Amino acid sequence: MKAMILAAGRGERMRPLTDSLPKPLLKVRGKTLIEWHIEKLVRNGFKEIVINIAHLGYKIPEHLGDGTRYGVKLLYSDEQNEGALESAGGIKKALTLLGHEPFLVVNGDIFCEYEFDSSFDFKEKKAHLILVPNPEHNLEGDFGLLGDVVLNEADEMFTFSGIGYYTHEFFDTINIQKKSLAPLLRKSIDKKEISGEVFTKMWHDIGTPRRLKEINNEN
Repeated sequence: MKAMILAAGRGERMRPLTDSLPKPLLKVRGKTLIEWHIEKLVRNGFKEIVINIAHLGYKIPEHLGDGTRYGVKLLYSDEQNEGALESAGGIKKALTLLGHEPFLVVNGDIFCEYEFDSSFDFKEKKAHLILVPNPEHNLEGDFGLLGDVVLNEADEMFTFSGIGYYTHEFFDTINIQKKSLAPLLRKSIDKKEISGEVFTKMWHDIGTPRRLKEINNEN
């Protein structure tokens, strides 16, 4: 299984830090966010990682290279001319690099203890989402669960972690264009095509300078 790190976003809420640096190159506990992901992916058996780039995107391959020093092959899906295709559009463009097998996608701006699974079993679903308890900035949550089936509405809601496993078929209905992932997920959820699980250990969405400062100040 290959993996993809979403790293093309502008990071508006992180300004002014992202005026001169892509958000995945911001440092958490002395290491860039994207390197935390890469090292964990390698540790968990991933051999190839696709990274999409847009805002100041050239700085990411300049920093990471081809992956040799991490023991992995890094491939870049370049959206600098399009100006970031958002999550679903970026994944759609990267499918040619991801091959024909199911793959993992992780947001480049999260920091967590979740261990990526390179042998994940979809059990005939089109996607599998990792959900987390709702943080203070998203108290209403995104999705519910009934067993392992993801729901759009439920009495207990959870937040999408930014980590998911996907089949190519999940993206069949869209073209390469600017498109977010949420509407696509909700349509598929209505058809009971997506499974999920709740991860309860450490997870942070590094979405603002304040959150970045808080996590760097944690012991």
